[in-house]
Amino acid sequence: MIVLITGASSGFGWEAAKLCVAKGHRVIGCARRTERLQALQKELGDAFFPLPFDIADADALNAAFERLPEDWRAIDVLVNNAGLALGQAPAHESRLADWEQMIATN
Repeated sequence: MIVLITGASSGFGWEAAKLCVAKGHRVIGCARRTERLQALQKELGDAFFPLPFDIADADALNAAFERLPEDWRAIDVLVNNAGLALGQAPAHESRLADWEQMIATN
């Protein structure tokens, strides 16, 4: 099975990638931090394919999927884990740009 995990560069996404590979699955790890994805690939080996891009950028997403080798394209499972939290102040004190970025990402 091929599992695509967004937000794979840390936390739950990182651990989910390790668990899926341990169970015998191949994992496509997506995140913005290339160096973290490369570190995870070093740990997990050929069963992990790092695919760095910003999930909030539709053009970057399309370009990233064009880079996927043919034998990695039949994705069976999506773990939609990417997310961020900005502007934790009360709504009337928050910046609109923070809310727009959270909505685009989450």
